Amino acid sequence: MDTFLSAAEVAARYRDKSLSPVEFTKACLARIEALDPVITSFITLTPERALADAAAAEADFARGVDRGPMQGIPYGQKDIVETAGIRTTGQSKSLADYVPTTDAVVETKLRRAGGVLLGKTTTWEFAHGGPSWDVVAPPAANPWNPAHHPAGSSSGTGAAIAAGFMPVGIGTDTGGSIRMPAAACGTAGIKATYGRVSRRGVFPNSFSHDHVGPLAWTSMDAAMMLSVIAGFDPLDPGCADEPVLPYHEMLGGDLTGVRIGVPWHWLDEAGTPDASRAAFEEALAVLAEAGATIVPITLPTLQDFSDAKKVVAMSELYSIHRKTLIETPELLGESLRYRIQCGALIRAEDYVQATRWRTLLTRATQSVFATVDFILTPTAEPAGKLEPTPHEWLFTHKSFTTPFNTTGNPALSICNGFNEAGLPYSLQIVGRNFDEAGTLKVGHVYETLTAWRKERPKLESFVTAEAA
Repeated sequence: MDTFLSAAEVAARYRDKSLSPVEFTKACLARIEALDPVITSFITLTPERALADAAAAEADFARGVDRGPMQGIPYGQKDIVETAGIRTTGQSKSLADYVPTTDAVVETKLRRAGGVLLGKTTTWEFAHGGPSWDVVAPPAANPWNPAHHPAGSSSGTGAAIAAGFMPVGIGTDTGGSIRMPAAACGTAGIKATYGRVSRRGVFPNSFSHDHVGPLAWTSMDAAMMLSVIAGFDPLDPGCADEPVLPYHEMLGGDLTGVRIGVPWHWLDEAGTPDASRAAFEEALAVLAEAGATIVPITLPTLQDFSDAKKVVAMSELYSIHRKTLIETPELLGESLRYRIQCGALIRAEDYVQATRWRTLLTRATQSVFATVDFILTPTAEPAGKLEPTPHEWLFTHKSFTTPFNTTGNPALSICNGFNEAGLPYSLQIVGRNFDEAGTLKVGHVYETLTAWRKERPKLESFVTAEAA
């Protein structure tokens, strides 16, 4: 059976009775068993739970019970999301045997909506240090070419979706950890507005920058999952009490009257290569043909956003892991240890000033949204080789994703083509706060006007090559 189906296609076929949840779940599990050894996108599989979830969804359909867009849809949970009775390691030796007794809010919502949990997906250690080989399990690889990385930290979720193991999955995003795997793996991935999705039951990275959200094959699929997991949680102090919309029902139409702003100076600052710039410009042309007006805008520099974010986030990272670092440092991988230690060197006055600077950067960004509806940039460069990241990369790389963790705006990454090596290019679409529907609509319009969603990695060829 073809598992290269979008969640929307699967949901439609369930409802016209041409496909059953149990049948599709078995096909996904069989593909994982056959091909996941090549990319190690799962750290813990839960086949018994998956089949039980699928049978329950099938029984509900038979009884005329429809729990919504995620009913019967297989998904994976990033392994920093707590799942009752299922090992949740954070990819760290310090939690190698940890089994939670309760579910995270996002898992509770997906389970109640009739979703089918396939298992826990590989992450960088505590969603920060990686890729690493000195942690509880090896890192995930990129299904377009396993010699390349799938980015992070939601590595396994992005890789599993691109590989056709599942249509959707959960990631988290502190500086780009949903959008960068989406970029590297050629999928869609949205970091919704800060506070849109509860983080309760998810291992923290940076309290003031963490987001939970969907990765998926298409913007429509991401909208389906977001419609289920969004919502106010009074026990998450960062959660926003805003109405939740049926996002997947709001993506139709064109972009007539939409104004899209492009910070061209960011591409210059990041040294964007000619090929990536050309792919970006071609995507803008598609959106212009759909009715959008493209205008240049000016924002604070990428370096400004990076500096403010790192001082705040690294301080918070240290506060979270200080005890483990001091008492059992051998249980943490080298990459994460280095990053935690950096946080110990930041003074309280630096943290306060960075917080104040963050407010000014956020205000400057929101003022731009008085003149445009969306901001577009590339998401990241095509994936490089799967190898340890130099420690200094944390401070030297220029990130298009980090600014919108600083500001909290919703940001979606989608695929906008492939380079000569067959690795995906990526496009980042940023909307006003709580305009997830509009942000996803821009992605959906682009995807329906281009052929990139028809391309899939040929993972089987790498199995054949290894066997030879």
